Amino acid sequence: MRLEGKVALVSGGASGIGEATSRLFASEGAVVVVADVNDDLGTALQAGIRDVGGQAAYMNLDVTDETGWRSVVVETVERYDRLDIVVNSAGISVPGRPPAEEQTVEGWDAVMAVNAKGVFLGTKHAISEMRKIGGGSIINISSVYGNVGSRGGTAYHASKGAVRTFSKAAAIQYADQGIRVNSVHPGFVDTPMTEGLHSQPGVRDERVGKTPLGRMGLPKDIAYGILYLASDESSFVTGSELVIDGGMTAQ
Repeated sequence: MRLEGKVALVSGGASGIGEATSRLFASEGAVVVVADVNDDLGTALQAGIRDVGGQAAYMNLDVTDETGWRSVVVETVERYDRLDIVVNSAGISVPGRPPAEEQTVEGWDAVMAVNAKGVFLGTKHAISEMRKIGGGSIINISSVYGNVGSRGGTAYHASKGAVRTFSKAAAIQYADQGIRVNSVHPGFVDTPMTEGLHSQPGVRDERVGKTPLGRMGLPKDIAYGILYLASDESSFVTGSELVIDGGMTAQ
């Protein structure tokens, strides 16, 4: 029970890496607030966690909306008296992963709003509540494509790079208050967000071929790394980037 007594809020918590994290956190003793825009998936996940004895609540949240963030954080603390952990997991990618010349302004703005602004808002509104209890852990989900480039996905790269550097800045700014901020950088993972891309001819095989461990990542592979950063086992870890990519960026 590595998170017993802790309250965690997971944005984008109803599917993919967020869902795996929500389930794992609940199994490790945390009260989990699943925050997402997909009400059907969110309520189903809440029920599923409760059915196996976990503690969970679903709250609707558009991560680009600051008022929504305020409301979810306030409701979480009103219900559970504290907020120990925030995982900023919500993310999107532009269909087709266009390179810079083909990237529309509208697509750029949409990706930056969810992937970068959403992380900023989730971090911003966690700080005051974590300060009240003497600290906490904020885990921001970036990507290996926040560290390195590729042939496409300009907006996605930019947004995930922003998450990486923002996390380091926030880590320094709030370290003396016991608030740790780290980023997690998944490699190629099978999730609902990547399903469309991975179903295109040759894409999945190409990505497996680039991964030394020889398989796609699973959401639970990433969730276990997030669990470490959420737990007290990582009490001396802040401003760090945890790469979980099957060796892809070691080449």
